[in-house]
Amino acid sequence: MNKYIVTLTKDERETLAALTSKGKHKSQKILNALILLGCDEGEYQTKRSTNDEIARILNISMRKIDRVKERFVMESIEVALNGRKKNRTYD
Repeated sequence: MNKYIVTLTKDERETLAALTSKGKHKSQKILNALILLGCDEGEYQTKRSTNDEIARILNISMRKIDRVKERFVMESIEVALNGRKKNRTYD
């Protein structure tokens, strides 16, 4: 399995921290923000948590953590938070 390394900028960390602490957002978006904050290996992170710790604390699967990290690294922070848009065609 590929290892994806999450490195957040100071602005990204501030945005994610604000998202998790105030306002009305979907629970999955908040959960994804918490995953990214916990997995951050950037210079602004004071203590990085392991995937095992994050999975145990948030009561989620390791696969969920891997998917969020992959979306952040391969696509964008928006896709990591909100998921991919589904292409629906109606006949």
